[in-house]
Amino acid sequence: MASDRSSLRALRSLISDADLILETTPALPQNRTAACRENLRAALALTDDLLKQAKMTPAAALGHKGGTSTSRKLGADHYRRMAAARKTRGGGRPRKQAD
Repeated sequence: MASDRSSLRALRSLISDADLILETTPALPQNRTAACRENLRAALALTDDLLKQAKMTPAAALGHKGGTSTSRKLGADHYRRMAAARKTRGGGRPRKQAD
């Protein structure tokens, strides 16, 4: 995991160096410099996003969905019933009956 982050940091550094080189060179014909710099800025944004995601554990990335698939399957009423069960302490497994 640490090597992935260091690789992403190195990639980000290379991209920003290329952007700096293009910034300081004379403009190329047919607006190529501006197009290259725009692509490099997009690449910087992508690497920043990947670096941010690299800090997350895989379980956190999966849990990041926030129950959207559950709410799609079961609906909002499911969450209302869960909240009501928590408030009345009526949820959970029923107690064993002494015979």
